[in-house]
Amino acid sequence: MTKPETHCIHFFKHKIDDIPLPSAFTYPFHYTPHPLTRLAAEEVQEYLADRADWQEELRHGKMFGVLIVRTPDNRIGYLAAFSGNLAGSNHHTFFVPPVYDLLQPDGFFRIEEANISAVNIRIREMEESEAYQSAIKDLQTTQADARRQLETAKRLMKEAKALREKRRAEGVDETEQQAMIKESQFQKAEYKRLEKHLKEENALLEEKVSAFESRIDELKQERKQRSARLQRQLFEQFRMLDANGEAKDLCEIFKDTPQGTPPAGAGECALPKLLQYAYLNGLQPLAMGEFWWGMSPKEEIRHHGYFYPSCKSKCEPILKHMLIGLEVEKNPLAEDIHRNTRLEIVYEDEWLVVVNKPAGMLSAPGKNDLDSVSQHLHRLYPDATGPMIVHRLDMATSGLILAAKDKDIHQRLQALFETREIKKRYTAILEGSVEEDEGIIRLPLCPDLSDRPRQIVNYEYGKPAVTLYRVVKRANGETLVSFFPQTGRTHQLRVHAAHTEGVHCPIKGDELYGKKADRLYLHAAELDFIHPVTGKKMHIVKESGFSL
Repeated sequence: MTKPETHCIHFFKHKIDDIPLPSAFTYPFHYTPHPLTRLAAEEVQEYLADRADWQEELRHGKMFGVLIVRTPDNRIGYLAAFSGNLAGSNHHTFFVPPVYDLLQPDGFFRIEEANISAVNIRIREMEESEAYQSAIKDLQTTQADARRQLETAKRLMKEAKALREKRRAEGVDETEQQAMIKESQFQKAEYKRLEKHLKEENALLEEKVSAFESRIDELKQERKQRSARLQRQLFEQFRMLDANGEAKDLCEIFKDTPQGTPPAGAGECALPKLLQYAYLNGLQPLAMGEFWWGMSPKEEIRHHGYFYPSCKSKCEPILKHMLIGLEVEKNPLAEDIHRNTRLEIVYEDEWLVVVNKPAGMLSAPGKNDLDSVSQHLHRLYPDATGPMIVHRLDMATSGLILAAKDKDIHQRLQALFETREIKKRYTAILEGSVEEDEGIIRLPLCPDLSDRPRQIVNYEYGKPAVTLYRVVKRANGETLVSFFPQTGRTHQLRVHAAHTEGVHCPIKGDELYGKKADRLYLHAAELDFIHPVTGKKMHIVKESGFSL
């Protein structure tokens, strides 16, 4: 473990006596920053602004974290950390040290990294060597020449066969017939001899090329084994503490996760660094916050100065261990706040029903046994067949959900969704003033595999996502808009609103892509479709009630 350092705790510049301490530690995956967390982040941001030597790197963006702590003598202060490394180093006076310093020049990681680099150089040198490239060229030339010779031989045999057939048609005696048979047999034998000779020629050259490739494959296998061994040895250095002083390395922590092994960069995020330092130095963690500083990356959405929840793939398993022994806030998303909520029915007939889903209710059953629209509907309509709900809204989104009372109608309505014959309008309040009165956003989306359920913009792997928008009103630094999604990708409206190449104004209350508020100000307000039984044009509206 890293040797404890004592210069990393900071005491607030401002008076904090009138700020109540948190009653429990922050739930890191869904939180509102405590006032002390915000104050600590402001002081860190002031420090960052004064570091002229870091500005170019900071401009490209980095995640920072703060941890509010109580010292053994009952003083309140904070620790600061950055994710990964900063300015080519893991050690900077203002910030806590890493759990393990990958960059120490005499450490095993750097030494073995140099060994792996040497193997890479040998692989590259062998692949680019004149002898190997010449052997490949000779083989390709010989193979091409062999194909030409065989094609020519086949053509001549075909021509000879056609000539014999012509002579037979004109009439030949027994002697000539036997001569033609012998000619045919000879030509076939000659072809087989030629084929064998060419194969032998190719085999010699293939053997020469194969000798190079076998050596290259051996080096690649050595590289793979060295990398795997180094990765495991590295992860074993990250012995993460919990509040009770129990330590587990990253291999132990990730052993029972779906991925089974730690992802690259595990243990190097801000919050694990902060908690490790606090535990090593007898400091009691009280609250946390992680904020982005700098430009947003091109794919994922990060806004300068905004707080974000801890990442899932790298940090969730680690923090699940490290928070043992602390009293942590409950996950607000696990609270069954709508168990007794009465669903508002906006439209109903004998075949289908449309309800107004409240914000914070699941569309379909999920984790933690929370109640959902689907379960409510099945209780309301016990004789209904099939899954009932035809489409879903995010848990945080409110608005219209269409459901069918039998399996056949459900399939017919789903077909309308799949062929985009059901038109939808959403209402949202955006943070900031949208410049254009209307427009179209085309940004392909795919899941952020390292931080589900977040989505990212990716032009190579993303699925097409198209949204039309129209500004309704601008006031008080906010914009009321109507969204008309032309596709139905996960978090489509949220990403298209927040991304720099979209509207670049996140939806108010969007803690994944913007800032948390009392709710996500996104509402499914309108559905237009042709009734699958009556053929009647359906126009169902339930406005959000949002105002600026």
